Amino acid sequence: MLLNALASLGHRGIKTLRTFGRAGLMLFNAVIGKPEFRKHAPLLVRQLYNVGVLSMLIIIVSGVFIGMVLGLQGYLVLTTYSAETSLGMLVALSLLRELGPVVAALLFAGRAGSALTAEIGLMRATEQLSSMEMMAVDPLRRVISPRLWAGVISLPLLTIIFVAVGIWGGSLVGVSWKGIDAGFFWSAMQDAVDWRLDLVNCLIKSVVFAITVTWIALFNGYDAIPTSAGISRATTRTVVHSSLAVLGLDFVLTALMFGN
Repeated sequence: MLLNALASLGHRGIKTLRTFGRAGLMLFNAVIGKPEFRKHAPLLVRQLYNVGVLSMLIIIVSGVFIGMVLGLQGYLVLTTYSAETSLGMLVALSLLRELGPVVAALLFAGRAGSALTAEIGLMRATEQLSSMEMMAVDPLRRVISPRLWAGVISLPLLTIIFVAVGIWGGSLVGVSWKGIDAGFFWSAMQDAVDWRLDLVNCLIKSVVFAITVTWIALFNGYDAIPTSAGISRATTRTVVHSSLAVLGLDFVLTALMFGN
């Protein structure tokens, strides 16, 4: 029994290492493969629309409501200490340092990541990728690379939009509903937020999350079993693995940025 358990554990470990190896090779070939951006520019623009523009609605709506909830909860807590004028600082720092990049990445994984996995998996199931290889067309350059770069470009921009509308949502609750003076709200935010440092850290997180989520989504689609059940499982893996990766990387990046 013990030997069987150890053998099963070793087999799973080797399988996991092989999966990481294939994923790393795919990412390396997609990034270092020198894609012809001029030739494939229309593909990149199309993927920017599919991945970025079509994700804006859920990003904007979620950002507004999260900002409003954050403003309401923050106001209830701060009034206990007669510090409700610091609500702008609380909303801005929470969104810039944590909620903005993390929630935007989770929404991106659920909307764009799952769509990428399903699309690539369907191309695998219908043998479109194999047909490209037979015609001497590199599917990594033609299919994977434009989608990878579209994800890396889109998520940081979506994160900035999320933070902006979230701050606006917080101001709606704090200023328009609860009656905090607008000058106090915005001046507290401007005094507390180091826009250069906090914005750069926010963008660093969003770029790391963009690479991770897009990489996981594309690999799960590229490596999916070419059946309807296989594509369904691959799409589920994308959302689960991307969410866990974002939350884990968020802790690591936060510790590196603010741990001292």
